[in-house]
Amino acid sequence: MKKILAFAGSNSSTSINHKLVEFVASQIKGHDIRVIDLTHYPIPMYSEDEEKNNGFPGMIMGLRQEISEVGALIISVNEHNGSWSAFFKNVIDWLSRIDRNFLENKKILLMSTSPGKRGAVSALGFAKEVLPRFGAEITDSFSFPSFYENFSVESNTVTDETLLLGLNEVLSTFAHQIE
Repeated sequence: MKKILAFAGSNSSTSINHKLVEFVASQIKGHDIRVIDLTHYPIPMYSEDEEKNNGFPGMIMGLRQEISEVGALIISVNEHNGSWSAFFKNVIDWLSRIDRNFLENKKILLMSTSPGKRGAVSALGFAKEVLPRFGAEITDSFSFPSFYENFSVESNTVTDETLLLGLNEVLSTFAHQIE
């Protein structure tokens, strides 16, 4: 049994990426999965001056500790203007200042979603390229398009059968990779 930490790279209280993470976490059996909501992590904007004058924020130190205690992560990135959000970049900036290789030996299932047909695929591609710089091993990735057309928030289910099959295949690969 692996310990898995799951979260969305969004600071929106109504994050569809967080909803996707919660759904995916509920589908994985036989592992100890903890879903966290980064909206509960107040983090100042990174700057050298902020770090020098105030040190590392306690919430970032806590998040770094949580990451160090698991073998795998499930991360869903949101997209702002073709990249991941400034919020998530800020989280990564702080974590990488504590430890450049804060994702070393971590297997990651990387996802993205958006209301649009592209499913935040640009942010997903950016994350796939950047996170390995910090030691991450991206085991698989999945872009979930048109969230509101393909997911029922009320019943917490994927409503498009083809997407569900694709997601299940990715989850199976991820489960196999973290064994």
